[in-house]
Amino acid sequence: MQEKIKVAVLDMYNGITNQGMRCIHDIVGRFGELSIEVFDVRQENEVPNLEDFNLYVSSGGPGNPVEGDGIWDKSYYKVIDGIYNWNLTNDRKKYILFICHSYQMAVQHFGLAKVTKRKSTSFGVMTIHKTGAGMHDPLFQNLDNPFWAIDSRDYQVIQPNQKKIKEMGSEIIALEKIRNYVEYERAIMGIRFTPEMVGTQFHPEADPVGFLQHLKKTEVRDQIIDLRGKARYLEMLEHIVEEHTIYKTNATLIPNFLERSIQKIREQETILI
Repeated sequence: MQEKIKVAVLDMYNGITNQGMRCIHDIVGRFGELSIEVFDVRQENEVPNLEDFNLYVSSGGPGNPVEGDGIWDKSYYKVIDGIYNWNLTNDRKKYILFICHSYQMAVQHFGLAKVTKRKSTSFGVMTIHKTGAGMHDPLFQNLDNPFWAIDSRDYQVIQPNQKKIKEMGSEIIALEKIRNYVEYERAIMGIRFTPEMVGTQFHPEADPVGFLQHLKKTEVRDQIIDLRGKARYLEMLEHIVEEHTIYKTNATLIPNFLERSIQKIREQETILI
C-alpha cells in the first residue's frame, strides 16, 4: 500500500471565522490517498518544512494582501520562493494552489501585475471567463466558459507586467466578467505562475450549503440589500442552488488540481525509485 501524500494547507485567515478552511478540508478529505496538515501562517507564524511536503493549498484571508507584519509574511514568501526554486532544480516537483488573498500575495511577490484596492467590494456569485490559455489549462478542465464561482474581495489584480510574465513563463488563465457599463479594467482572476504553481482570485473551494448559510445571516443579507438591492440578493440565492454554478466549480476545480498533482507526484516517485 502506498504511503499517503501529505497536503500542507496554509491557513491565511488570521483567526477570522470562515467557511473557506472547512471547504478545503472537505475537498481534500474526498481523496483517500491524501492526509492534511494545517499551518496557521498569520496568527502563529507557522510554515511547513519544504522537505516534508510536495503538495500545498494556500487559503484566502482578510485584509490588505500587500501588507504584513514583517514576520509572518517573510516566512510565507520564503515558502513560496522555496517551492519555486526547488522546482527549478529538482525532478520531483512541488505543487501549490493559491486562493484569493494568497493569490494576490503571490502576484505581488513575483511582480506579475499590480494589486490595488477596488472602488467597492466584489461579493457574490460571479461568472469567470477563461482566456485562450485558460481554455487549455488543466485546472479548468470540464468547466464551462464562462463558469461560476464565489467572488469576495476588496482588492484586485490588474495591469499585467508582460515582461515579468514572459520571463517567468506564466500565463493569465482567467478574467473577471465583462462589464461594458463601467470603464474599469477587467481584473485578472487566474494565473498559471509555473506548470506546478497556479492561483485563482475567486474561491473555488466554496460550497453552496456553506455560502447559502452565510448569505442568510441577517447582517450579511441586510448589507447586500443595502449595496445591491433586494432583486440582486434574490438572484444571488437562486444562482447558488443551480447545479451548473457553485456545485460544479466546487466539485471540479480543486479536484482537478489535486488529481493532476497526485498523478505527477506518483509518476515522479516511480521514476526515482
